[in-house]
Amino acid sequence: ARGARLARLGLHPRLGRALLDTSGAGAEAVALLSEEPPREYGDDLAAAVRTARRGGDAYAARWRSEVRRLRSASAEFTEPAAGNDGLVAALAFPERVARADSGSYLMASGTRAELSDGSPLRGSPWLAVAVADRPVGKGHARVQLAAVIDEDTARSAAASLYSEGQEVHWADGDVVARRVERLGAIELAVRPLRDADPVLVREALLEGLRQEGLRLLRWTPDADVLRQRLAFLRHHLGDPWPDVCEDALHARVDEWLEPELSRARRRADLARIDAGQALRRLLPWASGEANRLDELAPERIAVPSGSRVRIDYGTPEQPVLAVKLQEMFGLQESPRIAGVPLLVHLLSPAGRPAAVTGDLASFWGDGYRAVRAELRGRYPKHPWPEDPAAAEPTRHTTARLRRG
Repeated sequence: ARGARLARLGLHPRLGRALLDTSGAGAEAVALLSEEPPREYGDDLAAAVRTARRGGDAYAARWRSEVRRLRSASAEFTEPAAGNDGLVAALAFPERVARADSGSYLMASGTRAELSDGSPLRGSPWLAVAVADRPVGKGHARVQLAAVIDEDTARSAAASLYSEGQEVHWADGDVVARRVERLGAIELAVRPLRDADPVLVREALLEGLRQEGLRLLRWTPDADVLRQRLAFLRHHLGDPWPDVCEDALHARVDEWLEPELSRARRRADLARIDAGQALRRLLPWASGEANRLDELAPERIAVPSGSRVRIDYGTPEQPVLAVKLQEMFGLQESPRIAGVPLLVHLLSPAGRPAAVTGDLASFWGDGYRAVRAELRGRYPKHPWPEDPAAAEPTRHTTARLRRG
């Protein structure tokens, strides 16, 4: 029956519903919205209705005729009450109820709208926007026709857009948990929430890790080295060694960050999660390959002098071994790990860079002579043999070697 009555009105369905929901009392506003008034009527819907009532122009004549038709077509008719024009606009366009916010208006749809300079509607806490456009190049809509309403009218007319619930997200560097009443995009009331849904908190923490990176976790120097060692193995050996890049680790949080992640509630809790301990969960334990980690990617390697020198895995393609040149005497080829030759940074007795080589045999044959000529005068107390490939490796000066 209601559908048939709407069809008989000959109106846009939105305006027809508004007319019926106001028992015909909204006929004047509906008639005005059926045919937009001249611009000189202004942007205040209630004022435009008053102008049309007393107007002598052609538009006003057509408007009065349409008001009579609509009142006649309405099954029942009541006299319009104060604020009725705003109610009509809100009922017809519930997604355009708008609240003043930071110098403009935020509509329930999420679109921001601005009033023209000098608009009599300025300063109104709530509006029902009936007509708006978006000027080219502008981010906000521009209100062409609207009416003042109050919050109760907005809530009533846009009741289908009302929601209340928990909102938990990552903002300003931490988890923010709130209980929010909304009318579409408009926040009606906000209260801090202490006991937020753990599932929502976990999602917010994941959002924080995606935004700010895995450095939110506690990365000790050992954890950083472990990740670099795993990156090296993944690059050269592939499966079953895990991919430890940011995207891959985000994709597998359930496998390596639990149960700590589900227990966390805020940023400070993330900072207590030991990333190195968590990463070890991704090692290929099932196949037994995890036990070969120290064999395939050792933290340190023994050099001919007997020293155990730390390997720098910062570049997974070719890790670096920085060692004093004299400690490598007697080694015929570049040391290898997992079949990959290390990039050797040969250092002077003072620990300064002297040469870089990925092929130690070639360096002994070609590059050593120039380095020896440059450094033997600067470090005369250290051995500089002519044939380093056959010389005794040492950590000591020539005098110390003589003393035995």
